[in-house]
Amino acid sequence: MTSAGTTSATPPPPAPGPELLVELRRDGARPLRAQLEDGLRSGVRAGRLAAGARLPSSRTLARDLGVTRRLVVEAYAQLTAEGYLLARAGAGTYVAPGRAAAAAPAPRRSAAVPPRPRHDFFPGAPDLSAFPRQAWLRALRDVLRTLPDRALGYQDPRGVRALRVALAEYLGRVRGVVAAPERIVVVSGAAQGLALLARVLVRAGTPRVAVEDPSLPAHRALLERQGAELVPVAVDEDGVRVAALAASGAAAAIVTPAHQMPLGVALSVARRAELLAWDGLVVEDDYDAEFRYDRAPLAALQGLAPERVAYLGSASKTLAPAVRLGWLVLPGALADAVAEEKLHADMGTEALGQHVLARLIETRAYDRHLRVLRRRHRERREAFVAALARHLPDVRPQGIAAGLHAVVALPAAIDVARFEAACARRALGVYGARPRSLVLGYANVAPAAMDGAVAELAAALAEAAEPA
Repeated sequence: MTSAGTTSATPPPPAPGPELLVELRRDGARPLRAQLEDGLRSGVRAGRLAAGARLPSSRTLARDLGVTRRLVVEAYAQLTAEGYLLARAGAGTYVAPGRAAAAAPAPRRSAAVPPRPRHDFFPGAPDLSAFPRQAWLRALRDVLRTLPDRALGYQDPRGVRALRVALAEYLGRVRGVVAAPERIVVVSGAAQGLALLARVLVRAGTPRVAVEDPSLPAHRALLERQGAELVPVAVDEDGVRVAALAASGAAAAIVTPAHQMPLGVALSVARRAELLAWDGLVVEDDYDAEFRYDRAPLAALQGLAPERVAYLGSASKTLAPAVRLGWLVLPGALADAVAEEKLHADMGTEALGQHVLARLIETRAYDRHLRVLRRRHRERREAFVAALARHLPDVRPQGIAAGLHAVVALPAAIDVARFEAACARRALGVYGARPRSLVLGYANVAPAAMDGAVAELAAALAEAAEPA
């Protein structure tokens, strides 16, 4: 009964509930109801069905298993009577507390995976707090609203055409790259792009690859895993020494001409000409060229010799490493082979993110984000330099006219193991320390935290310099 002027509302039926795996044998050896009861009972005992977990409605489970609803209702009733399940009127059926297996203890943190540092000087990270969340969300909504159904299927392994077209325009406009969409292969980050290219070179019979010395240890390890034979070539204040490269016998060279990693020098005009005259494939890793502060922009080498240079870029420094989007702009002789390697590797990079990045580039939201990010990185660089002057006045940062990191030459040698241990105790993230130099990324340390972070760094250095 309801009072006058009111209406009764029928409570909505419970939602169907989650998917549930119960295997039933239909050979007649055992009744289906007994099999269902055993399956649910063992699921609770083994912890596969956790205490409080909701089960599918009887109608849904009956349809999923191809049995009558009455059979499921009776099985649920039996297990409720045994205390394995709880029936809540109008709300569904749940696993009862106390009958499920205790949850497995959380695994102990491996010593190989250190806790997240309080101050992270990782040289390859941008200001992650600047990720354009709202612009990304708007672009994602636009993409989901307008994307045709067919675009959700398997795509060209080279990548979503909309992104390759947008990248061709953007790279030509900003980096001077000659990039036809057909020559672009979208990859899951620069590391995958480098691995795919290395596989193609090794299979083609050119495994000897030159790498800058110093260069990223992770990239060297990645190349070696693909079967490449690495030849280190020294770097000086003008960049990679091309004469040494020519004498190395390598058929390809991985270089960072805009901002050498890690020394931060730019390849000089004379060396650029020498490198392009060298008889080998140049792989141009343009990893952070968007960030320049005290120097004029340098165009990419690829624009001067598109058939001699493979261009590698990514969104890891401009957006975030979590986006996992990179690109190769390839000479005609390599484009199809790398695309085929990409097909066999993973059948193509995740497509929705590609469409979102294409939309950001097309609407110039990506350009606007880069302007903001460049300003924020400059502020962090200035805070870093000022903190070094206060706490480590005897060191001089190098390579800071561009990029996201600095090389800090130390006035006296340190014990690297003791320094790294001292940093770990202070929750400082440092990477690849050497006795007379450090490579320190400043972009992911907030300006307000920079002075304290560098003070802790100075204390760690002082500890490492003390006699054992």
